[in-house]
Amino acid sequence: MHRFLRRMGGRLAALLIGGLFCAGVPAADHQHLNPEAASGRAAHQVAYADHYMASTANPWATRAAADVLARGGAAADAAVAAQMVLNLVEPQSSGIGGGAFIVAFDARDGRIRSYDGRETAPVGAQATRFMRDGQAMDFREAVNSGRSVGVPGVLRALWLLHQAEGRLPWADLFQPAIRLAREGFPVSPRLHALLAGDRDLPRQPAAARYFYDPQGRPWPVGHVLRNPALADTLDRIAREGPDAFYEGPIARDMVEAVAAHAVPGDLSLEDLRGYRAIQREPVCMPYRAYRLCGAPPPSAGPLAVLQILGILAHTPIAQAAPESPQAAHLFSEAGRLAFADRDAYVADPDFVQVPVAGMLDPAYLAARAALIRPDRSMGRAEAGDPPAGPARPGADRSHEPPSTTHVSIIDAWGGAVSMTSSVEGAFGSKIFVRGFLLNNQLTDFSFLAEDAQGRPIANRVEAGKRPRSSMAPMLVMRDGEPVLVIGSPGGSAIINYVAHTLVGVFDWGLDIQQAIDLPHVGSRNRATELEAGTPAEALAGPLRAMGHEIRVGDFPSGLQGILRLPDGRLQGGADPRREGLALGG
Repeated sequence: MHRFLRRMGGRLAALLIGGLFCAGVPAADHQHLNPEAASGRAAHQVAYADHYMASTANPWATRAAADVLARGGAAADAAVAAQMVLNLVEPQSSGIGGGAFIVAFDARDGRIRSYDGRETAPVGAQATRFMRDGQAMDFREAVNSGRSVGVPGVLRALWLLHQAEGRLPWADLFQPAIRLAREGFPVSPRLHALLAGDRDLPRQPAAARYFYDPQGRPWPVGHVLRNPALADTLDRIAREGPDAFYEGPIARDMVEAVAAHAVPGDLSLEDLRGYRAIQREPVCMPYRAYRLCGAPPPSAGPLAVLQILGILAHTPIAQAAPESPQAAHLFSEAGRLAFADRDAYVADPDFVQVPVAGMLDPAYLAARAALIRPDRSMGRAEAGDPPAGPARPGADRSHEPPSTTHVSIIDAWGGAVSMTSSVEGAFGSKIFVRGFLLNNQLTDFSFLAEDAQGRPIANRVEAGKRPRSSMAPMLVMRDGEPVLVIGSPGGSAIINYVAHTLVGVFDWGLDIQQAIDLPHVGSRNRATELEAGTPAEALAGPLRAMGHEIRVGDFPSGLQGILRLPDGRLQGGADPRREGLALGG
């Protein structure tokens, strides 16, 4: 049926879709859903749909995206609508003051495109930006400052996506967020908990006036929070396009707010006017019977995911039970090897040579896999020497706090969008302007310019450069069509979250929700990490016996995935660790 709809004109398709059912709820009745209640019901249940589906980290955003799809919108249109709503209801994670990586499949021309909306360092940035007396400054001091703010990129990236693949008018896609900002939305349990636990946000007067009551207490769960300032901002961008954000009064207010911070930054009007999102070729690799594609550097996420899977293809992980010590051992060892290469080689490709082809070379991955012992951990892995790669640079251990969001969408024509967006740490830099928060993404750069041996670090701060990321929006293709759309928030752990979910679906035969629900295990080339409060904790003893150093902790992923089944139906999953929802029709 989806092939038939894809061949139909947009108006007829919209009429057909409008009468379809959306995850058991008629499309016309989306507005009657209570998002918080829906989130609670659907968190652990796989969703099914026949024609289109959206999965986001918040039910309000999912509903907005599903409504756009029901009106005949493309996945690109639904992504714009979802991101604007997420800016409002999940401000701790993403928004127009941040950046994004997008991978999209356009069913009209069969092309996969990748859009780089990563923030850039201001033209005044120096390599010593986050250093004091020759040492890296404290991360908390760096992040809660004007120095951490990069030039936002998400709007420019969404504009490129919409210009290439959208079907509905740009302005229409902002209306759900504008309406919700004016009418208000109930504060969710997650937002309340993050507000209550943040020591720095209340110290920023503009943010405190919005997020806290007059006594300085976080708004309680269920409080109807209105944001007329954001509604006005979005209304202007809807009418005038992204230039309304990057030039004029909004741009001036951003620059002034960054300069007025107690630790000022150097964001300028020139930086904002000059920002450009970039369309790049996605990074792709075959795996089993599929072709996996994701955003290329400066994101290290998909490249590392592909390395992990390429290494695991030489191991018996497919025969291991999903929650067994053997599976955890093999997956963690592959992660060590991928993270060692990531830390050494990946940065902004406009500034350094990133040996992408060499890092995915089959012979190289086979050689890396041969380093894995079946019964003993290798401990800390060293970076390899990929074919045609540069001299091994200094390794970098950048900070990447786990506050980001992900959107997965498939439309009725078979088009797809996988988008991961972020303001970096929870509530970004804490600088609040015209109803939105500015990012702290520049703390994703290495705080040091060179390592202890004097080798330059690829991900060092440089003017105009984009900091390395671990965001991993990915599409899995088969026979020229997307069969899986996946991604997650979670800082550098995103790489393990996404890779583990892909192994769950394609090696262990799990449905998308079961794969998302798997207890998190993995290594970022440090300790082997096991998710607290899950069956993974029971693996600690057997893994220690194999030489693993163990760390048990919370791993708040936010995986959003959509899988196309062999019969053409769509299967959606949302991470129960957050408030997400998958919804389709």
